[in-house]
Amino acid sequence: MSTSDTHETELLETWQRFVQGLLGVLALLGALAMARYYAPPQSEGLQQQVHELSRQMADLERQQSFSAATVDDARESVAYIYGIYHLTGHSQSFRARVAGTGFVVAPGLLATNRHVAEPWYGDREVAAALRQGGSPVLEKLEAYFPGSPLPVKLQTAVLSKQGDLAVLRLEDTAFTRKLRPLPLCDTPPQVGESVTVLAYPMGVTGMVAKSPAIVYERLSSHPDNADTAGELAALSLIRPSATFGHVGDVTGDKLIYDAPTARGGSGGPVLNLRGEVVAINSAYIDGFSGGTLGINALQLGPLLDAAQRAASPTTTASR
Repeated sequence: MSTSDTHETELLETWQRFVQGLLGVLALLGALAMARYYAPPQSEGLQQQVHELSRQMADLERQQSFSAATVDDARESVAYIYGIYHLTGHSQSFRARVAGTGFVVAPGLLATNRHVAEPWYGDREVAAALRQGGSPVLEKLEAYFPGSPLPVKLQTAVLSKQGDLAVLRLEDTAFTRKLRPLPLCDTPPQVGESVTVLAYPMGVTGMVAKSPAIVYERLSSHPDNADTAGELAALSLIRPSATFGHVGDVTGDKLIYDAPTARGGSGGPVLNLRGEVVAINSAYIDGFSGGTLGINALQLGPLLDAAQRAASPTTTASR
């Protein structure tokens, strides 16, 4: 082999080694990059993530427990309303019971729906009788509160002309003076906001159904009337039910939410997570689980002001 051939061979081998070394370096850099990309986070970063997750869980638990405590506190201010009315001056006798829910909104005052305070309001059958000369007479309207064995007499303070709202005056007793008013929310609720409805769905029948077995066996055959309500009160079984849901829509003075209700739930407070009343439960759309309707609590303010300005407990005002 000539000197020239030997020199060319050495150059070729040197170049091959250089290329191999360069490829090795590139492979090593690629491996390091892949390892960095796919490797788990550093322990410090992992600890930070765990800490943040723990904080979020703690916040959620505090929020849930606060909501439960708020509901329990509010229950004491929510009453079962029972009444009887009849029509006079009409060819056919008519006598009916009314059941609903109300809540303490100010010292000595109870908020509810107008169709609970004035049971013939919105009733088409009764409206026809009234047009024929009949007159409604409210025989009895009483409130049963948790913790009290005796009913509280109610009187009308203010009836809304523009919506299904009313403010009633509570009988002045040592018990009613201790009742805590529920605060009203001063801002409209938002779609998606969590809400709780406190009410007496199905009235006496619903309370008997959820009573202890020994009480249920005795009262299940009793009629849905004041006597049965009195027995429940004497046994400390007057207690509103709580249902939970979310606001689905806000339209003018109305809210729609999916917390379920039933007959007897009218007039119950709809609470946010802070325990503020955002609406007054008023109706439900039959066959639609997300169709519970309430009246925005902002509509209650003018009625409350009028009731507080009333000159005497027997004064009835309309607004």
